[in-house]
Amino acid sequence: MFTGLVTHRGTIRQVDRDERGLELTIGAAFEDLRMGESIAVDGACLTVTSLGAHEFRVHIVRSSLDRTGFGEYQVGKSVNLERALQVGDRLGGHMVQGHVDGIGMITGLEVLEDALLIDIDVPLDVAQVSMPLGSVTVDGVSLTVNARPDETVIQVSIIPHTREQTTLGDRKVGDRVHLEADVIGKYVQHLMNEGRRAAAP
Repeated sequence: MFTGLVTHRGTIRQVDRDERGLELTIGAAFEDLRMGESIAVDGACLTVTSLGAHEFRVHIVRSSLDRTGFGEYQVGKSVNLERALQVGDRLGGHMVQGHVDGIGMITGLEVLEDALLIDIDVPLDVAQVSMPLGSVTVDGVSLTVNARPDETVIQVSIIPHTREQTTLGDRKVGDRVHLEADVIGKYVQHLMNEGRRAAAP
């Protein structure tokens, strides 16, 4: 479990592909990572499989490759990192599982005073559980939905601190991002769908 508050930015140092999936070596300034620890990389919960000097390695299985953009990652790419929540930590963001629901595409960027407004075209199932002032995770960053400009477009507002501390400040129109819809919204949507199916003649 995570909160969507990014604590580190890492850099892809090595990309290895084989028939089993994909392995990434990520450089980061962590001092006390442990083997087997869960870590969110651009919002996807992955397991630390090996450790080096200021770097760690993760394995991404085929099923995860199908739901994420990791297959497009190259050496030098910056990524958002968050370690798993510990009991007793402050919940400064929202409840984030680290399960990527789909990939969105940035369709608009606008600077409004000190905020960066980002429009993201999202899959329909993500759009259906996204509402103004609700929560969404974009590349592992807990954000509030600012508006719904279109049926499958959500808008988020990025404050200067988030622009500086995460990769979202580097994003451009056309970039693809990992999305995790609000977990409460997903459960409510699922229960409503099940109720409709049960009530159908």
